Amino acid sequence: MRTDADALVVGAGPAGSAVAILLAKAGWHVVLAEQHAFPRRKVCGECIAAGNLLLLDELGVGPAFCSMAGPEIRQIGWMSSDTTIVADAPACEDGPYRFGRALGRERLDGLLLDRARAVGVDVRQPAKVRAVRCVSADYECNIEPLEGRSEEALRTPVIIDARGSWEPSAAWAAAASDENGRAPHHDSDLLAFKANFRGSQLAAGYLPVIALNGGYGGMIIAEDGRMTLAVCVRRDALRGIRKLHRGTSAGAAVQALLQRSCGGVREALEGAKLDGAWISAGPLRPGIRVDGRDGRFRVGNAAGEAHPLIGEGISMALQSAALLARALGQHPARQWEAGALADIQRRYASAWRTAFAPRLRFAALFAHIAMRPSLARIAGALMTRWPPLLEEAARWSSKSRAAVVRLSMTPETP
Repeated sequence: MRTDADALVVGAGPAGSAVAILLAKAGWHVVLAEQHAFPRRKVCGECIAAGNLLLLDELGVGPAFCSMAGPEIRQIGWMSSDTTIVADAPACEDGPYRFGRALGRERLDGLLLDRARAVGVDVRQPAKVRAVRCVSADYECNIEPLEGRSEEALRTPVIIDARGSWEPSAAWAAAASDENGRAPHHDSDLLAFKANFRGSQLAAGYLPVIALNGGYGGMIIAEDGRMTLAVCVRRDALRGIRKLHRGTSAGAAVQALLQRSCGGVREALEGAKLDGAWISAGPLRPGIRVDGRDGRFRVGNAAGEAHPLIGEGISMALQSAALLARALGQHPARQWEAGALADIQRRYASAWRTAFAPRLRFAALFAHIAMRPSLARIAGALMTRWPPLLEEAARWSSKSRAAVVRLSMTPETP
């Protein structure tokens, strides 16, 4: 079977579903391919900053999100081996929503994908995109369903990559793999873990950063009183942890380390029950990949990824989707002059860097402080003496700003 579409979006996480929704509302015929069946759990901190809630309203899922999500995040904190700090979270400076909230990815992804279907997005799930080829000004590819339907040929002028950073493109995988086709391991690789708990002692509306030797993490109460604990650990640190906890899973070993080395986590988990298994992903790939030299547009973690320490992953996913959709949606589908897509790609990449590169730099700095005990002790002492520093750090990570969707995307002058 052959299908023509105005755009193919690969990946139905927040970024992929959001850009598909906005392009469909602009009159585009969008095919959205997702290889996993929903609902599915994802390694994710699950926080959405207040400035993004207005964007969820624009996407058509705002009221449903607010009816499901956990309490407003009104306090932030810092937890290390011997320090626990609590400070007020900065309120969003513009828009009707003042504080962020958290919702499990299995709920959020389902909300957005259902909305995409409702506005006319043509969803292929579960299905993989295979054999992408350039033909004239278009791409031709095969969409292979993982159950049920027969393979489908699709032709489109626009491909939008919205996959996670641990699902690299074929070109990246070929460049980064060894002679056996395997991605090389590095001691500095960051591996991500997540678990949910019921009956935790963590205060509702409190979001602490956890500093570890060789890692960092965070905790939050999301929907239905369920606590999410998300942690990133360097590969070399994880190797040492597992030697101390032989015979247990990696997730259980990480939990044991957290409870042994951080009093705040130990208190939060007192009497709590694990809700489902620990899940993991990685290695994460912090950095910028937005330039699109292969002609494909990228949103979410496919475009660039901050260290998860600042909890901006979902925010950047939604905002980058909106930024790209604004740029593409200025044109009726397929009605552009030669070179227009390349010009949009350049301007989108420039706007993306303006919006998000400062967050990546701040996240990297904050992450390296949290992962090094000597620096974490200094940071903890400073924040203990001057608690407003923690509130300022939240501002630097864009927690108090509205979603970045108004950046100028006007054509560049020669």
